Amino acid sequence: MPQILVVDDNPDILEALELLLSLHGYSVLTAENEKQALLAVAHQRVDLVIQDMNFAEGITSGKEGKSLFNALKALNSDLPIILITAWTQLETAIALVKGGATDYLQKPWDDVKLLALVDQYSQNSLSTKGKSRQNENNQKPPKDFIYQSQEMHALIAQASKVAGANVNVLITGANGAGKEKLADYIHQQSPRHNHAFIKVNMGALPHELMEAELFGAEKGAFTGANQARIGRFEAADSGTLFLDEIANLPLSGQMKLLRVLQTGEFERLGANTTIKVDVRVLSATNADLRLAVQQGTFREDLYYRLNVIELNLPDLAQRKADIVPLTQYFIGSGHSLSDETIQVLTEHPWPGNVRELENACKRALVFANANILAPSDFQLASSQADPALNEKAHIEQVLIKHNGVIKHTATELGLSRQALYRRIEKYQIEVESLC
Repeated sequence: MPQILVVDDNPDILEALELLLSLHGYSVLTAENEKQALLAVAHQRVDLVIQDMNFAEGITSGKEGKSLFNALKALNSDLPIILITAWTQLETAIALVKGGATDYLQKPWDDVKLLALVDQYSQNSLSTKGKSRQNENNQKPPKDFIYQSQEMHALIAQASKVAGANVNVLITGANGAGKEKLADYIHQQSPRHNHAFIKVNMGALPHELMEAELFGAEKGAFTGANQARIGRFEAADSGTLFLDEIANLPLSGQMKLLRVLQTGEFERLGANTTIKVDVRVLSATNADLRLAVQQGTFREDLYYRLNVIELNLPDLAQRKADIVPLTQYFIGSGHSLSDETIQVLTEHPWPGNVRELENACKRALVFANANILAPSDFQLASSQADPALNEKAHIEQVLIKHNGVIKHTATELGLSRQALYRRIEKYQIEVESLC
């Protein structure tokens, strides 16, 4: 069981994170200040640290967080550290990411994103002690990249070849198929692996903030910009930038992105000074960009800049040999599958792909009455007799398929948005936990 150290001077935040992580199977240590944190790392096994940037009331500079980060790295240079930061310390946090921090999240954090980062980075801490980072990343996928199918073997072989080339890659595939994990693999196998891997979900950003997020902004450039901030391109300098759901980038942002890809140059919003960076761009989409080009919603020249090489991640239903290994990984060594369960899981269409399978496994562990899991434990729509539960499961699957986007989910279900919201409330569906 990975052991996580949470460092924050606010007891409410410590309690909230301890509860969240404990419910998801992690052992949690807490520390209220730098001294307690260093003692914990020096005398106990710690697989990952989640740390705030300040530890004294009224202090907002982020200097304490930087000091703790440097001290932790001095104790254990391979220790993964996730920073929790407010807007005022954003530049300090990004600088630390460039200096070796694993990632950062802004307050208030998103539980789903935080758990995804913890899951991604906590597993390998013990196994990598005493190894160089080059050896850690060489010749094999990440520990939680589980597959047996010929389709995935072929894809990983392609990705390994592509990783060493300094070219942009477009990763295509449905929501929940694992596009971000594949992008991370390409970065870790690349010559840039010692530099930052910065991720931006374009689908989660309001259009009016996308350019500021990518390129930065000067103080006063837009409402709420109370101080200058750097963008993700600056944060990823010499490393890799992953742009997920790239089809959501508006045309105005597409023009600026095209210029960066062509010249490596851009300006922050509200500034005249030109900044030059060296960034490799990996992008991903579940949309048909060729159709978007034909419809005029995506620039053709940008499409070809992004799509030097395309890697398509197959749906889980197209690589059935991966279903059982993934299920066994998600349920852990304490449970097994009956033959009937294996058949049901293999025959299920999995419209939400790996993400849907992971959620189904979490449900199964909650409802299981024995170590051998039955089909009913997974509560799949095809195996439920109760029409209400069947409808709930179907709605959850379509929500997963569309990454929680209400508009697209309602359209596929043939419902108005209001009707879908009523059903979500009726069945107490937690949309954020599905996406």
